[in-house]
Amino acid sequence: MSERALSLGRRRAEKDRRGRRTGVAVARRLASGLAVLWAAATAAYLALLLAPGDVVDVLIGDGADTPEIRARIAAEWGLDRPAAVRYLTYLGRLLHGDLGRSYQLQRGVGEVLASQIGPTAQLTLAAAATGVVLAVAVALATAGRGAWARRVASGAELVAVSVPPFVIGLLLLAVLSFRLGWFPVSGAQGWNALVLPALTLGLPIAGVLGQVLREGLERAMEQPFAVTARARGLTERALVARHALRHALLPAVTLTGWFTGLLLSGAIIVEAVFGRPGLGQVTLLAVTGKDMPVVMALVILSALVYVTVSTLLDIAYRLIDPRLRTG
Repeated sequence: MSERALSLGRRRAEKDRRGRRTGVAVARRLASGLAVLWAAATAAYLALLLAPGDVVDVLIGDGADTPEIRARIAAEWGLDRPAAVRYLTYLGRLLHGDLGRSYQLQRGVGEVLASQIGPTAQLTLAAAATGVVLAVAVALATAGRGAWARRVASGAELVAVSVPPFVIGLLLLAVLSFRLGWFPVSGAQGWNALVLPALTLGLPIAGVLGQVLREGLERAMEQPFAVTARARGLTERALVARHALRHALLPAVTLTGWFTGLLLSGAIIVEAVFGRPGLGQVTLLAVTGKDMPVVMALVILSALVYVTVSTLLDIAYRLIDPRLRTG
């Protein structure tokens, strides 16, 4: 057999091994994602069982309370069955995409969430884009610059991270809405109504990401590849844009999971401050009204977002750092 044929055989074998490793990695990721969703669904169900008060009391509300009515409501909602049976029924409904019915609204939970997820998705995406753009711009402008520029940027980032989002929102409202009248005070009509909520959620993200990116850029610019690039005549700006930024992105991408949680939790407060519709208002009403089917669905939705973001992060790592593709 010729040397060329042997080489081709080895390449095919190596390609097959890589394909099998990729398939195993994908299967593991899917299995772990399903395990997280199952754990979230189970935790939500246990929270329903352990929550204080009686579900029947919530369903009756201010209506007539007699043993016959209570028994009829319990039978209608399946509350008269053992907890284990209800748990299995609950998982079966989830597999078919049925999130149950809202106690308060007497509507399907899926319908309730679908009607409000649009404004929240719009807000979180705008806030994420705002935070990332501000962080990259500040990091590129201050990395490797004088000490005074880094101090000013670090101080601003520290303030953005330390101040609670609702305080940022109130300050922005006081100055830019009430005093200057540049933006509407509340509502979700038009792009200008999105600016202040997006800034409120995006500034803490920019504060943390900016610090991480700047430190990563400064470390990358001291690596041997940076010395070689300078020896070839590459300017500092081109060095940062073409090489150093990619090396600084890995720790910043790792923080994506953190600011995903910040966006999900912060949206509840920000939507309340700015009077915006969305899942934040739904969450507040569900928690205060003990509407557990809605709360459980929100927990599962949050877990699904985390699983999706984690999977996308794995892909992003391999796109940013080619070494991980062969690891």
